[in-house]
Amino acid sequence: MKFGTSGLRGLVVDLEGRASALYATAFARHLLEAGLAKPGDPVLVGRDFRASSPGISATCIGALQRAGLCAIDCGAVPTPALALYGMKLSAACLMITGSHIPDDRNGIKFYRADGEIDKQDEIRITAIAGSMVGEEIDDTAGEAADQRAEAEALFVERNAMLLAPNALAGLTIGVYQHSTVARDLFVQILEKLGARVVPLGRSERFIPVDTEAVSAETIDFLRSWAPQHRLDAIVSADGDGDRPLVSDEKGQPLRGDLLGLITANFLHAKVVATPVTSNSQIEAAGDYRVLRTKVGSPFVIAAMQSAADAGDTEIVGFEANGGTLTGSDFTVAGGTLKALPTRDSFLPAIATLSLLAKAKQPLSRIVADHPLAFAAADRLENFPVETSAALMANLRASDENLAAFLAPIGSVVSKSDIDGLRATLEDGRIIHLRPSGNAPEMRCYVEAQDEQEASKLLAQGLDLIRRWAAERNS
Repeated sequence: MKFGTSGLRGLVVDLEGRASALYATAFARHLLEAGLAKPGDPVLVGRDFRASSPGISATCIGALQRAGLCAIDCGAVPTPALALYGMKLSAACLMITGSHIPDDRNGIKFYRADGEIDKQDEIRITAIAGSMVGEEIDDTAGEAADQRAEAEALFVERNAMLLAPNALAGLTIGVYQHSTVARDLFVQILEKLGARVVPLGRSERFIPVDTEAVSAETIDFLRSWAPQHRLDAIVSADGDGDRPLVSDEKGQPLRGDLLGLITANFLHAKVVATPVTSNSQIEAAGDYRVLRTKVGSPFVIAAMQSAADAGDTEIVGFEANGGTLTGSDFTVAGGTLKALPTRDSFLPAIATLSLLAKAKQPLSRIVADHPLAFAAADRLENFPVETSAALMANLRASDENLAAFLAPIGSVVSKSDIDGLRATLEDGRIIHLRPSGNAPEMRCYVEAQDEQEASKLLAQGLDLIRRWAAERNS
């Protein structure tokens, strides 16, 4: 088990039982030792719809109780709803989820009472877990009081205040429900805001939807549903509801960083924190200051906190997957939107639909009017971690190695090594290679001046990775 870009992840067979009890206990001990909680304090536990999540959740509840804390079961709720409720109760949280990765894997996200844990918390939890290796770990499942309804009600209230009453009247919005824990709340909130909602594709089997690299199968669904139901847009989210998926009236998904940009402008942000994988033209697309970070919500949160410590206000963060965070309070239609420094899929989806309602033109036209380079991203799944590490080590070893690797695509004029390797080619195209931080995947991000060139560059980049791996293993 290890921490990645967002939480602890691993195979279900490795996480179930002892491992989940071990890390829940380590988290509890960290909270108590660091003065972040007192014996008897509440800790909320939520989960997604994976087959393994109820069992892991029960194991964690039992471990937290034996560690001296009062566990509260919030059931299957979106991660941002759990975090919001935790902040209201001044309670730490555990979210059992593997987000967008396949059902044979799962994970745990950890929250202090004030939001997501940071990298120093991760280091300390890992150290405590390591010191407990020789201990006998009780992984008996526990039961706790159910406060799912309270958590959901607070989250609905937060999102309903984003817009004026009936602000989405006249829009017909599809909600691709699949197996995301956001599925019913999306319907409830959008109807509350006046939209006509069409639920689509509900599944009792877990479907791993990656909003940053949308699968061909998912796109086929979206493109079929959009004209069939005469939809103005389709919204959805990943498994735990912290990454948005929004498509236009043709079923074409919008890039996550565009959703973040729309949200930043919707909130009139003055500071934007976003990773290097977000579109390179974000800086020129709004009236704000941009802070670039490594990939992962802990780094975005750290940048937002630094801005707040420096006296900045109206601070927003977002990742290339579209997950949007608020690092300060904002004034919205219904009053004050409190800071929620964790990824959220609802805010960017609602901000985009608000723009759609006001513009009174197709979402595809609105997208075309945004001054961003064409970007694309995808990943190679089940790509061995050691192969990713070897490739990155080879490319970092010298500029000659990087130039030789990318020679079939173009000549490198500059590079960035903030997180993965991001190379700018002589014709202005960008290719960014980065191993996933929490799954056996190799990711590729590209930018070009038109959609066809971006798609071509992405295919070339992925092919170079495959060929290098095949030659190494031959």
